[in-house]
Amino acid sequence: MLNDLFDSPWKILIIAAVVLILFGSRKMPDAARSLGRSMRILKAEVQGLHSEDEDQPAADAQPPQLTASAQQTSAQQIEQLQQQVRDLQQQQAAASAASGASAVEAQSTQQPS
Repeated sequence: MLNDLFDSPWKILIIAAVVLILFGSRKMPDAARSLGRSMRILKAEVQGLHSEDEDQPAADAQPPQLTASAQQTSAQQIEQLQQQVRDLQQQQAAASAASGASAVEAQSTQQPS
């Protein structure tokens, strides 16, 4: 089917002219550049998949394990983050309480006696 389409140089010229008219001469270099980048990315991803397939049996043989010190460090980091969250919640509660008190004071000063 495609052989019939490209069997004559006239057909190729007509298709090229139609493409040029539809997309314009200014957009064609950008489109070609974009197509080239896409092809390079696709090629790199396919090669990456092939290399992962070759590396996978070796990775399955020895699963990574955390050492005791790494587990302890992770636990310490988690505890520090939880403490930071608690501190921020306390600060937020104090700030909202202070803003609530100032709003009550503002309302009481605005009411006529």
